[in-house]
Amino acid sequence: MAQTQHEQDENNKRATRRFALRLPVSVRYGENEEEHAAQTRDVSARGICFYVDSAIQAGSAIDFTLTLPPEITLTESIRVRCKGRVVRVEGGPPAGKMAVAAVIDEYEFLADSE
Repeated sequence: MAQTQHEQDENNKRATRRFALRLPVSVRYGENEEEHAAQTRDVSARGICFYVDSAIQAGSAIDFTLTLPPEITLTESIRVRCKGRVVRVEGGPPAGKMAVAAVIDEYEFLADSE
């Protein structure tokens, strides 16, 4: 029996190792693509969950940049710029912040000077 897209997405979520990391992340979204400071809750190869102060809608396109620490890269810190889309938004701790889950559609590693 064929799986629905939702079932496939749920299986993919479980198949990808998540790293529960609190990292600063710079997120751009909205009509003006304003930059918002956020903090990650967890990161995987296919997605990210972060806390942000301002509202964002599920389905929105986002751009974000974060620095992966040596404990993840097993070498030196690496800056990564990603493009993705929001799949879920929920209220959550810390108080007043929204938890935003997004899939990563594209990413690129940045040189130190970028």
